[in-house]
Amino acid sequence: MALVATKAPDFTAKAVLGNNEIVDFNLYKNIGAEGAVLFFWPMDFTFVCPSEIIAFNNRFDEFKERGFSVIGVSIDSEYVHLAWKNTAVNEGGIGQVKFPIVADVSKAIVRSFDVEHPSSVAFRATFVLDKDGTIRHSTINDLPIGRSIDETLRIVDAVIFTNKYGEVCPAGWRHGEEGMKATPKGVADYLAKNATKL
Repeated sequence: MALVATKAPDFTAKAVLGNNEIVDFNLYKNIGAEGAVLFFWPMDFTFVCPSEIIAFNNRFDEFKERGFSVIGVSIDSEYVHLAWKNTAVNEGGIGQVKFPIVADVSKAIVRSFDVEHPSSVAFRATFVLDKDGTIRHSTINDLPIGRSIDETLRIVDAVIFTNKYGEVCPAGWRHGEEGMKATPKGVADYLAKNATKL
């Protein structure tokens, strides 16, 4: 099911916040001023997952500066999430990550985003939401393959750029580079200057 360009399925579920408080967490009430990154991982206390969660946490301030919230989801309970946060990194934990971690024990959220793995956990899925909840980008990795936080930040920058300037972002576009006007002439002009760099 392709969800890009549609509104993200809303949800309310238990979550562990950055300060370790457990709350009823609603997706749409927690989208940042410019948008949100919503990402799923298979299960807590596993292998690739801590590296991704810690990587998102290490770049948390970069997302925040851009007006994007970061929200994590897995099928574990809020109590398992809290135990994982309270486990030292050198003992297989994730430490005190700053963003909320949502509990999806029923798998309702995983299924609404169509990211359930055949083994009944979540794929490594990432969704970039615009400020109105529209999904602007999604990627889904199989369980052994970790995702790139650099690429997620690049997509966030592209969403902000296209919203601000109404231009489109060519292949490999990065923050600070020029975009293209979405017209035949705009594309031709851009390619005349940049085709060899693509």
